[in-house]
Amino acid sequence: MKSLDTLLALLLPSLILLHLFIAPHTKVEESFTIQSVHDILVYGTPTHDINARFKATYDHFTFPGAVPRSFVGPVLLAGVSQPLVHLAGFSHAQLVVRAVLGLFNAACLLFFARSLARGLGVAVSRWWLLLMASQFHVMFYASRTLPNMFAFGLTTLSSALLLPHPDTRTAAARQRVAISMLVFSTVVFRSEVALLLATTGLHLLLTGRATITQLVVPFAISFVAALAISVPIDSYFWQKPIWPELWAFAFNVLRGGASDWGTSPWHYYFSSALPRLLLNPLALTLLIPFAATHPATAPTARALLLPGLLFVSIYSFQPHKEARFIFYVVPSFTAAAAQGANLIFARRTKSLFPHGLLAAVVALSVLASFVAASAILLISALNYPGGEALAHLHAIVESLNPPATTAAASSVTGPAVHADVLACMTGVTLFAQNRAGLPLLGEGFHSTIRTVDDEGHHHHHHHHAAPLSLDLDKTEDPTVLRDLAFWSRFDYLLMEDPSQVAGGAWDTIAVVEGYAGIEILRPGRDDASPPDLEAQGQGKKDDEKSQVVGKGRMVEEIKKRIRALTGGWWVGPRMEPRIRIMERIRDLGNGPAAVASE
Repeated sequence: MKSLDTLLALLLPSLILLHLFIAPHTKVEESFTIQSVHDILVYGTPTHDINARFKATYDHFTFPGAVPRSFVGPVLLAGVSQPLVHLAGFSHAQLVVRAVLGLFNAACLLFFARSLARGLGVAVSRWWLLLMASQFHVMFYASRTLPNMFAFGLTTLSSALLLPHPDTRTAAARQRVAISMLVFSTVVFRSEVALLLATTGLHLLLTGRATITQLVVPFAISFVAALAISVPIDSYFWQKPIWPELWAFAFNVLRGGASDWGTSPWHYYFSSALPRLLLNPLALTLLIPFAATHPATAPTARALLLPGLLFVSIYSFQPHKEARFIFYVVPSFTAAAAQGANLIFARRTKSLFPHGLLAAVVALSVLASFVAASAILLISALNYPGGEALAHLHAIVESLNPPATTAAASSVTGPAVHADVLACMTGVTLFAQNRAGLPLLGEGFHSTIRTVDDEGHHHHHHHHAAPLSLDLDKTEDPTVLRDLAFWSRFDYLLMEDPSQVAGGAWDTIAVVEGYAGIEILRPGRDDASPPDLEAQGQGKKDDEKSQVVGKGRMVEEIKKRIRALTGGWWVGPRMEPRIRIMERIRDLGNGPAAVASE
């Protein structure tokens, strides 16, 4: 049975890495951490002219975000990743950085599984591993550079330390560490963990597992220690005295700034988020209720559930809601579900009906959840057109500019590119831009060499080390974007809407598609697009289809093969154009007037 336990233990890190490789790009919510790790790896931490060097090179001074976030996570991630990036090569740096975070969360989940085996039995731990692995969200987000996922690992360790343990003499010590981890998560990474800290402490008090003194002492010590870490580090990187999570709490909660990102009804977490997070439909409808009411499991199941339920209930009063805000309860809720699954499966030999049938249904539900999670993963990977477009542009540019290592390699970047808002929100990162890992900004760094010949044609001389870095612009100011001269700076554009380009002559050389819902095609029907799209012209649509690259092209090929096998039927993702890769048309005529006409 040890081989089975080893196989199950490897399941979580393997799935986290699989999710990473299938969906390697990032969304805008992850940008602060991923950009900060890039800047730390590339520019280091200056010790003189600090303010000027930060402002000249670090992304967070140009794009600070709605609220400042802590650099503690990026510093730790960069420090651990640096030697691995050196070994793998900087072109793989984003994958390496995300893999380090994902494996950290995998290690925390495995610690929870081991603690569960000690406290509630190996069989419960096995069911927990299967249920966790067959969920989607934790596996998908574990490697995503959100502050929530730094906090998630620590809250998971905290929950594991509060599980029943055969050695009762260490209960007080484990409890102190658990409280300290919740405090550190709150102070440094996510202020909403304070609610989980409060509900956990209240539960420990009401059940007699802790006294006020046993809670207050580790709270005070860890609070001061967390502040002593966060405030100096973050004040250094932000170049002003700051405690980021206090700032974020004031903006999001006290001022209601979070509501600017949308609001959800009070029941959202219970009616939508939790069912999606646990994924298995039996988890909330059968397994957890059964474990919470059966005499053999009720005490431990309720202890697993009550702090998290109270946390989610209180947090439901916050108008802005996202599933990632309550990730922290998933391990404990899944543990309660694992207790229910184990209890049902252990009774399967009592009778074929209902016990045997019920056990079979539970086993099939886990298998069905794996299938559903796999489908969601494949669909989710289609939501990063910006990252796909930038990767494809790299391939285009590098095919036109063969790698050549020269003395100028450390100071020369590739062609100038403008990326619009959608591209930047769906995968454009500094790692994706700067595959060479060379300084891009600051004194002596900016280096694309442009010349104009006697006929007025622009030429670019790219002396670079492989792989190439791009000179990327992310301007969003509408006033600037309306300036015709602004567009003359660029060689390529990544645009959702080509009509927004105010100057120059451009040719669309590739189209990157993104997920636009599920479509059902019947035999004889080739287009599932809504009727109003037909007015745009079938010819234009056909032209764009011929230019589609990346995952959009792959989905189209799979669709054709499946329809050939099914007689024309297709049920699957519908893809629509999201990002156009546009190249400047240079040869418009002779002389400077031709260039001016651009």
